[in-house]
Amino acid sequence: MARNKGVAENGLYVVKESLVLLLDVGPKMHGVLPQVEKVSAMLLEKKLIYNKYDEVGIILFGTEETKNELTVEVGGYQNIVVQRNIKVIDGDLVDVVQELPRGTVPVLDAIIVGMDMLIKKYGPTNKGKKRLCLITNALSRLRDPYEGTKEDQVSTIALQMTDQGMKLECIVVRGKLSSDADKNIMDENDRLLDLFTKKTWAKTVYVESATSLLGALRTRNISPVTTFRGDLEVSSRLKIKVRLIIRGRKVWVYKKTSEERFPTLKKYSDKAPPTDRFATHEIKVDYEYKSIQDPNNVVPPEQRIKGYRYGPEVVPISSDAWEAVKFKPEKGVKLLGFTDAKNILRQYYMKDVSIFIAEPGKTEHVIAISALARAMKEMNKVAIVRCVWRQGQGSVVIGVLTPNLSAKDNITPFCSFVCFCLFAHQISSPSVGMSFLGGHCEKPDSLYFNVLPFAEDVREFQFPSFRNLPAAFQPTEEQQEAADNLVKMLDLAPPVKEESLKPDLTPNPVLERFYHFLELRAKNPDAAVPPLDDALKRITEPDPELLYENKSVIDQFRRCFELRETVKRKKSSRSQREKPSGSDDEKEYGQNPREEKPLKSTETISTHKFDKGDEKPSSSMGKNPTAMVEKIGNVTPVQDFEAMLSRRDDADWVFKAIKGMKNKIYDLVEDSFEGDKYDKAVECLFALRRGCVLEQEPKQFNDFVQYLCRFCREHDLSDFIELLASKGMTLITKSEAADSDVTDEAARSFLVTKEPKTE
Repeated sequence: MARNKGVAENGLYVVKESLVLLLDVGPKMHGVLPQVEKVSAMLLEKKLIYNKYDEVGIILFGTEETKNELTVEVGGYQNIVVQRNIKVIDGDLVDVVQELPRGTVPVLDAIIVGMDMLIKKYGPTNKGKKRLCLITNALSRLRDPYEGTKEDQVSTIALQMTDQGMKLECIVVRGKLSSDADKNIMDENDRLLDLFTKKTWAKTVYVESATSLLGALRTRNISPVTTFRGDLEVSSRLKIKVRLIIRGRKVWVYKKTSEERFPTLKKYSDKAPPTDRFATHEIKVDYEYKSIQDPNNVVPPEQRIKGYRYGPEVVPISSDAWEAVKFKPEKGVKLLGFTDAKNILRQYYMKDVSIFIAEPGKTEHVIAISALARAMKEMNKVAIVRCVWRQGQGSVVIGVLTPNLSAKDNITPFCSFVCFCLFAHQISSPSVGMSFLGGHCEKPDSLYFNVLPFAEDVREFQFPSFRNLPAAFQPTEEQQEAADNLVKMLDLAPPVKEESLKPDLTPNPVLERFYHFLELRAKNPDAAVPPLDDALKRITEPDPELLYENKSVIDQFRRCFELRETVKRKKSSRSQREKPSGSDDEKEYGQNPREEKPLKSTETISTHKFDKGDEKPSSSMGKNPTAMVEKIGNVTPVQDFEAMLSRRDDADWVFKAIKGMKNKIYDLVEDSFEGDKYDKAVECLFALRRGCVLEQEPKQFNDFVQYLCRFCREHDLSDFIELLASKGMTLITKSEAADSDVTDEAARSFLVTKEPKTE
């Protein structure tokens, strides 16, 4: 029976998919049927949003009763129920899959019944859009066929599926196997399913968890759309020797990954009469532009012009001028050259991944791309290309092509040698190489494409290197071992278990929750937002069973490292603008070292009150986690300084801590009577040195120490300098902080020369 292949919707041609769900409800599937119900409902919910013209049928096997046409027509095919014939998707179908019956008879013969439904519904039409989806654990014994072997039966079914243009998707749910699971039966079923993948268009996916099951079923049918179709050209330097192979060879570019976004929410009007069945309820939005000087009159388009800020001025740019200044490159993909794969770092990849394939059906094009990909792989090279996807596109993309070889090696060693020679420009006639390569490729190779940044796109942020920190700030062997054990404990791909959170088996929990909520609201406008499903929680939260089993590892890590509770704080309503980089705030030595730098308001940060004085002892940090040190006190200045350095709610706390400690040291030295406060000043100075090394601020410390020594010499306090020399105080050297300009020799000799006291 002939049927339309698509439906016209808003002027677009929408291709329909015909899907039959084959769901195993036998006794060995009862433990995972709740997850099967969820993933089936998820599939149908997405189709109602994105593919509302698709047609879906449901077949249950392993049931007590039998209800299918083949049983009546030819006999056999017991314990198989056609739960719903193939029809256009609707909301009632979601309810059907959410209440699956529990069967008592194991059986695995539903593929033939599903094929029969599709053949009777569509006949030879709709090829490529007919899909069977089988969800089972494949632990039940297959019935022996009336004629031949089971392998012969699979081959016959696969041939029929190929002739009818059907696709088979098998999801095998295997968790922790029960004691009654027969490994021989399981291996036989796996072998037969693998035979399907070799004989026809079929794919088998094995999952072990409910989370993987949610991501294993392809819930949304997205038709491939090319980003670019055209020539892959080489640069002029390589054109002579390689032109016949690459130039003129068509390539097609598809997106390999693309972020799935929320469905577009459209404005809806309820002003149309309820009796109007043809009302679209669409809302049209118009914009009017008015002048501030004359708000009553609308400014027509010919009197409007865009402007761009240039300093304090706004430079008007007309549409004609904008068109003239636009860069209008020629459409195409041009090869600029090759570089070592190690030169293209992973963090340079900017956008979605695309895949370059040769034009389908063109053998010489396929071999040309395969030769290039294999030569790049052998030499560990990647290609840099310039891309303009569309004519009139105002931007140029520079990207990298990475070889993606097929899993099966289809090129003989001699062909690989020819590929290498072509790449190395050692064959004068590329057409000779093409004649040798012809006919050897069964599965074509391809190239992955990633966009690379320009200089303006790169963000370089300088951070201090851990290698420059002193030994006191390096982890001990015990701490390193605790960290190693924690990483091993949270390994997502242990050797004996399925890898967790595989990208192709992990659904987006935010989107899945939204689809479920939309389905609830469609039935009940007052439905509450549902809680996050337990299977989806495994994506957003650590596995509680894993944490419980490895409690000793976590406790060991906790003992080795000081862990502090982070208290959520309200953001201050007041804020000051940050000082521009390169400001001259650090040149205060010789002026007033006590001058404080303004800091962003922190009124709402601290909630702990003190009864006496204005100093906040740092010991309160351990007793009350909400007490946040905001300045260096008199009681425990070193602890206060370290507490302020550890604050990460504002970057200015580091500067304020250093500034406050300088002031404290200056006060202790200046206010000392016969050196009674020198020891405390030295202790604070050593703490300041450690902090400046940790935060990689050597200039702050070195400039202050030099200023402090000059101050002591000028005010007859040379005994403090002698104390510093006896304690081994030195400047921060370049080996400790990369930004320091002090050598090791200069640091050691800084306090060697001592001036005599002035009588």
